[in-house]
Amino acid sequence: MQITDKAEEILETLWIELVENGKPGYPVASIDDEEGLRLLEEEKFIVKAEGMVTLTDTGREEARGCVRRHRLAERLMVDVLDLKTQLVHDTSCSFEHLLHKGLDNDICTLLGHPTTCPHGQPIPDGECCRSAREQVEKLVLPLSDLECGQSAQVAYLRTENREALQKIIAMGVLPGTRLAVKQRSPTILFEAGNSQFAIDRGLASRIIVRRVAGDDGIPSGFEGRGAGRRRRMGWFGRGRGRGGPRGDDE
Repeated sequence: MQITDKAEEILETLWIELVENGKPGYPVASIDDEEGLRLLEEEKFIVKAEGMVTLTDTGREEARGCVRRHRLAERLMVDVLDLKTQLVHDTSCSFEHLLHKGLDNDICTLLGHPTTCPHGQPIPDGECCRSAREQVEKLVLPLSDLECGQSAQVAYLRTENREALQKIIAMGVLPGTRLAVKQRSPTILFEAGNSQFAIDRGLASRIIVRRVAGDDGIPSGFEGRGAGRRRRMGWFGRGRGRGGPRGDDE
């Protein structure tokens, strides 16, 4: 059964109160949505007892996903769409419900696996975050560190500098883009598709890439992940609303 948007919002509230704030239960009387509570109880996401609501193990996982999608939506609104902060919460509440499970991992990758929302609250990690941590030492590095002649796919972008972000976007460099370094000095020259771009080392350090199979003994099986992710992103990967994340920048 597909739970309603309001039921998802109940789960978000329960996650914040029970998991993040460590409360043993949440008062039933504080939830003004009897239908939402009924649906969650039928799905065995919650248990009601003595006027309090608690999450089951299944409900905890579902609530975790709801919070993750909401906070990733907030990051997307601020970092990529540049929406004003005061409008972020309400807009994200609507947008998060459009995110299919699995698409949140695509957006998380696009944003560079952010750990907090714009309000400083933690974003629960996902499979993509755990996978990135496992691969980072072996496969993932800044474009500025890629050797001449090596090929890679863009893993994610890191920048808080909007001017730098716009330059990267203008080149069409998005997660999944295949590129190859042609020279490293005096500027870094790389090829992407049928185009070549020369950028300075500072900008290149904001483009995080994953080396592909065949370079330096990297095992096969990794090279297709970015491309597949990009194809799945549909609404975001066909040239509309191209953007990237903000990460560490001066």
